[in-house]
Amino acid sequence: MTDRFQPRRGTFVFDGDCAFCTSTVNALSRFVAPDVDYLPWQRADLARLSLTADQVEGQVWWLHPDETSAGGARAFTRLMRRGRWPWPVLGRLAELRPVVPLAVWAYRWVARNRHRLPGGTPACAVDRAQDDRRPPS
Repeated sequence: MTDRFQPRRGTFVFDGDCAFCTSTVNALSRFVAPDVDYLPWQRADLARLSLTADQVEGQVWWLHPDETSAGGARAFTRLMRRGRWPWPVLGRLAELRPVVPLAVWAYRWVARNRHRLPGGTPACAVDRAQDDRRPPS
């Protein structure tokens, strides 16, 4: 029997080595969803989280005991739904079928360009080939 970790509440798994990701998570924890656990994947027991290094190196992840795990844009919409007003409304809107492609595109654009965004460093760059292998979020 595998000892699978089940978070007690929502857990947002991110790249703790990326300065842009870390500053974004600091803002999210302060202004959007303070009652969520934010976990750098470098400090996580990925096997217990049922995640792989390939999964977490390419995108953020949302884990919750009552939901299916989600990565990328879907992870952000689930995080927003746990936030303070107006974030839950925006999270639900971003999950509407006509909006999903835009949310996925925006997430992927930010992920590919995070090393160029405020707070980003060259160490924040994501391998383009790895990004292109990821399934749509």
